[in-house]
Parts: sequence; C-alpha cells; structure tokens
Amino acid sequence: MFATLSDRLADTFKNLRGKGKLSEADIDATAREIRIALLEADVALPVVKEFVAAVKERARGEEVSGALNPAQQVVKIVNEELVAILGGETRRLRYAKTGPTVIMLAGLQGAGKTTLAAKLALWLKEQGKTPMLVAADLQRPNAVQQLQVNGDRVNVPVFAPEPGNGVGDPVSVARASVEEAKRKVHDVVIIDTAGRLGVDAELMKQAADIRDAVQPDEVLFVVDAMIGQDAVTTAQMFLDGVGYDGVVLTKLDGDARGGAALSIASITGKPVMFASAGEKMTDFDLFHPDRMASRILDMGDVLTLIEQAEKAFDQEEALKAAEKLGTKGGFTLEDFLQQMQQIRKLGSMSKIMGMLPGMGQFRDQLDNFDEREIDRIQAIIQSMTPAERDNPKIIDGSRRARIARGSGRQVSDVNQLVDRFFEARKMMEQMAKGGGMPGMPGMPGMPGMPGMPGAGKRGKAKAQPKKAKGKRTSGNPAKAAQQAAAQKAAASQAPANPFGTGDDVDYEKAAAALDLPKDFSKFLK
Repeated sequence: MFATLSDRLADTFKNLRGKGKLSEADIDATAREIRIALLEADVALPVVKEFVAAVKERARGEEVSGALNPAQQVVKIVNEELVAILGGETRRLRYAKTGPTVIMLAGLQGAGKTTLAAKLALWLKEQGKTPMLVAADLQRPNAVQQLQVNGDRVNVPVFAPEPGNGVGDPVSVARASVEEAKRKVHDVVIIDTAGRLGVDAELMKQAADIRDAVQPDEVLFVVDAMIGQDAVTTAQMFLDGVGYDGVVLTKLDGDARGGAALSIASITGKPVMFASAGEKMTDFDLFHPDRMASRILDMGDVLTLIEQAEKAFDQEEALKAAEKLGTKGGFTLEDFLQQMQQIRKLGSMSKIMGMLPGMGQFRDQLDNFDEREIDRIQAIIQSMTPAERDNPKIIDGSRRARIARGSGRQVSDVNQLVDRFFEARKMMEQMAKGGGMPGMPGMPGMPGMPGMPGAGKRGKAKAQPKKAKGKRTSGNPAKAAQQAAAQKAAASQAPANPFGTGDDVDYEKAAAALDLPKDFSKFLK
C-alpha cells in the first residue's frame, strides 16, 4: 500500500547522501519532496503541513548541524515524525475488571466489519481469552449467516437470536448478548453492528443506542484504508456522532495510496489499534506505529516477522532440523519439505520478504514472484519415495523421469531441484559448523568469487603452479642401472658450479670465476 510513498522518500534521501553539511537549500528541497510524496499518498493536507513543518524545524536544529552524517539524521527525524502522526505508542485493548469485556464494532458498510469481528475473535483466543461473537447487523442481507460461517472458521460461538435480513431489534440482541456471555462464561463479547453506504442519521442513532444499551469497554471504528481522504471525513463524523476509542484499518494489503492510515490518528486524536492486511483469518494484528514507519522508510519490520515465525513454527521440529544440519548429509528432502510448509504458514513469500530491510529495491521482483512455484516444488518432493527423500543421491535418471511424470513437471525441473538442494544443504551445513557463508573473504567455500582473494579473470580461481615431475625410474633393474649411469655421465659433463657443491666454499675463487670488477674485491673481505 505504501510502495509509492516509500519509493519517493527513498529517492529524496538519496540526494542527501555524501553531503557533510546540509545547507538551507538542501533542507528546503528535501521538505518539498517529502510534501509532494505525502500529498501523492493521499495524506490529509493539515497532516502534511504539520509533518513538513516539524521536519524542517528539526532539520535546522543542532541535531543535524552537529551530526557526523546529516543525511542519516534527517532520515531519523522523518522516521520519528512518522511514528508521531501514526499515533506514537502501540495502544492495547482495555479489559473489564469484572464481567465480560464488551467490544463494539462500528463503521460503514463494506469496510469489512463482519470478517474483522471473526479475525479479532481468533486473535483474542490466541491471547488466552474465550470470546463470543454477536450478530447485531440485522439490516444487510445474509450478514448474520456470514458471521456464523466466520465463527465456525475460527471455532468461536456466535450469538444470533434473530435471522436478520431486516428482521429483529439490534439493540435488544446486543443487550441480551451480555447476559448470554455471563451465563456461558465468555470473557469477551464482540458486537458486529450494521453499516450504511454513507453516514446518515439512522445509522448514527442505531449505533448510539447499542452503545448506550451495553456500555462497551471499547468502541472500535472499522475503516477501509483504501477509500483515501473520505476515510478521514467518515472517521470524524463517527467520532462526533457516536464516539469511539480506537481505529481498525482493513485492506492494508491493497494497492491504494494509504493516506488514510497516516491521517486518521492525527486528525481524530484516536489511535489506530489493529490492522488487517489479508484475506486469511490470521492476517490481523496489533498496529505498531514504529514498525509501520519502518516499513514506509524501507527499514523492514523484522520484529513482526519474528513474532509471526514464533507463532507459526513448531519449536521442536525446528530444533530437530537444526541438529540435523550439524551432521553431514543429515538434512533430507523430507526435512526441507517440512520447513517449507512451516514457512507457508507465515503467508506469501512476497509478504515475508517485504518485511526485510532494504527489500524496496526488489519490489518489482517480489510483486512478480509466482507463489505457485512453491506448490510445484512441493509436488516434486511428494512424488518421491521415502527412500529418495531420505537419500537424494539414489535419484538416478530413471527415477527422475518417474518423479517428473508423477508431479506433472519436466525432468529438468527435477534435476534443478535436486541440484539446488545439494548446494543449499552444503551451505547450511557449513554455516551450522561456524564456517560462515561460502565465498566470503577469509572463509572456505568459493575462492573464485570475483573480488575475493585468489580470484582470477572472470572470477575464476588462478591455476595453481604444477609440481615438477620427478625423474622416472624404470622398474627393470638392468634398465634402471643404465639410466643411473647415463645421469651420472651427464652430470659430470655439466658446467661446474662456481660456488661449489659442498659446505666449504672458496669465495675468492668463486668471485674470480664470476669475472667481477677489480674494485669489487673489497666487498668480499
């Protein structure tokens, strides 16, 4: 969503590199580029003005003028100001001291409230809570059925006494749900309310009546991050008409410009608490302003990646795989398949790679990455017998042809997978033993890498000088004696060594034999 903004800011900071000191003109030019980048990202004009003014003021201060690297200091300032307009600190849910915690969702139709209610319920289950969903959207066709389906997907009960489709009183349903939660000992109640295509008096009155009836601990305003400037207007109208405690952004994985996320917290004064960035029920988490700012500036979001990996990975299996890497040939294709399946739990490869720092420059490659390639690799491995997965060295030509037919791939695809597996296993085993990455300076692996010690033309290793071959002696004793006699005769005819061949050397005689200049004799005394 923030790709355009990230690219514009990256280009802006490139112009500052290598400058030992920033002039007033440099600061003005940078501020102008940042202003254009934010406006193009659909950030609200008041937010842009406030942001740029803060950056310019700090850039003219001592923290930049006295810095060893002014360009990096400006990036630091922009990062801190982004965190500030995104809400500053991470805002977490407030739970009721007694009785069930009541969370009410409000927002326009189409923002994704019903789906988000189930995502929030699943997230709360992972936090050790026992949530209950409440179908209080009785206007939209099949809204009740949709919530029931989503509840089944996340294994969370749904309180739906009314059929919906225009039948029933949402206020009565919301009020009764709290009593139902107490009776069945649910500690969190999530109420899905109705929306409209636009803000109107009926919508506001119904939301306010539900709020008054259940006295929720948290009212969350759900907003589609792709609707741009209208998101800020709608957020302000809901704040004035109903009131809410926090904002939930949905569809953050879209290709819109994303200015709503940078504007709502600053305009309304209410923090963004959660973010939904995908269609899966697990694509939901707390909104961290500092991590979002890091993503926008292409600094990555490693903390979120680690948290997701901890939830998705089986620690016991990971330890077993690590132990196998420590033994030569211990890591098999079966282990590789299991590791790949665990990585798939994190989401798409492009999403995972996008969380790493500096990946903005590879955005086109990530966007064009074919996720089905992983399915093809999985099909090839699963077409192998257990013995072949355990020992890929036995996969000969006929086996490769059979595997290719079984997986619907070409033999060349099987060859490529097996060859790459052996290369990757060798590298991982070397790293597990502390040998480091192959090809790195001073480390074993690929001495012929361009620019590495020992590299020759086109990155090929220089040919080592061949050892001189010794004189060959015949195995026939008679012939060997003849060879020895011939070598002795040749040695006797060779010119004498002026320095002698033994330990006693006559240096004056040797110097005379060299025919040195007469005045050179004083150096030999």
